[in-house]
Amino acid sequence: MLKVIEDVVLVVPNPKRRMTGFSTGSSPIERLIERLREILRSSRRAVVFTGAGISTESGIPDYRSPGGIWSRFRPIDFDEFMRSEKARREYWRRKFDTHETIMQAKPNPGHLAIAELVRLGRVAAVITQNVDGLHQASGIPRDQVIELHGNTTYAHCLSCGKEYDLEPIRKTFLKDERLPQCAACGGFVKTATISFGQAMPQGEMRRATAEARACDLFLAIGSSLKVYPAAGLPALAKQAGAGLVIINREQTDLDHLADLVVNGEIGPTLEATLNW
Repeated sequence: MLKVIEDVVLVVPNPKRRMTGFSTGSSPIERLIERLREILRSSRRAVVFTGAGISTESGIPDYRSPGGIWSRFRPIDFDEFMRSEKARREYWRRKFDTHETIMQAKPNPGHLAIAELVRLGRVAAVITQNVDGLHQASGIPRDQVIELHGNTTYAHCLSCGKEYDLEPIRKTFLKDERLPQCAACGGFVKTATISFGQAMPQGEMRRATAEARACDLFLAIGSSLKVYPAAGLPALAKQAGAGLVIINREQTDLDHLADLVVNGEIGPTLEATLNW
């Protein structure tokens, strides 16, 4: 069982620099980084849970933040997508409005640090609310990434599950707004993401729940921990006896459960922690 470090909350300034920018010695930042190292060294089976905060450091906007797409447009409900051609056309307009930003994004130091922890065998699985595929792009094997909200980098048929590359769909849609249709069964084609009103993927939720219960350390990174049922996983891990670390730029509603809370930039924090 993981040795739990005493409760502590330290605030890391938002350093726009690499880990060499962290001073050594007995500064609050260095003490915080050392605590994170101790926790990781003590862990034998850690699980990482990530939210939008890690991907904003790759230039992908947080949909819920001011200026994000959900502050400009009402989300399209899944039932509305299924029954309305107009809604499906608007869905694809919005998708291709943000498509280039997501497809051009690269894994940042936070993603790469998590990938290194996976490579070292410290992290058994990465559970993510993100749909950008950056964990896989960072080098984490696909079978070790559990995508609770799906993936927006490809499309699939809602009837038969056949997968489709987005580029041909994009070219056709931008030409005359023709809606994609499954070549195999004629079903509706949609990005492989979970929309409002759409059922969460049962297989992924079962895997995530099992990983949360089996781990000895649960690291919640870049998530506001407000979107359920996914946000219930840290508490589930804690109840099962795991240590809980929360790394996020702002406070969360679950900070009171955590053994360690870091309010700061994710990439520099994880980079410095792995400098052991």
